[in-house]
Amino acid sequence: MLKQGLKNALKQRLMQIVMAVIAIAALVTIEAERASAHHGWSEYNNQQTLNLTGQIRSVGYANPHTVIQVEAAGKVWRAVLAPPARMQRRGLPQNALRVGQTVRIVGYPHRSEANEMRAEQIVLSNQTVELR
Repeated sequence: MLKQGLKNALKQRLMQIVMAVIAIAALVTIEAERASAHHGWSEYNNQQTLNLTGQIRSVGYANPHTVIQVEAAGKVWRAVLAPPARMQRRGLPQNALRVGQTVRIVGYPHRSEANEMRAEQIVLSNQTVELR
């Protein structure tokens, strides 16, 4: 009788642990989805297209998005590009973007950050890369 009671208690405890692990896994999955959906693309004015040519001042080739600073039109712009994996798939590996390099970027201005844009296209020499 005592043996059966111990077995039942262990089974119940094991089920509690399994349920806790499932709950944690679900929470992690939900948070990961929310993090990947962080895009505030509505913060960019897609009714106004920017077409800037300038020199790269810095490169941040990291997730969630590659970001470059480009000096163009008399100021330094922060251009939010595609995620690194997409950049690589489209033929733009990390070593393709270099400080001092002249690029043309086409995209949309941020609604409240005066020097930020979401880039839709980047042109390096004769290579045009669609980012979205």
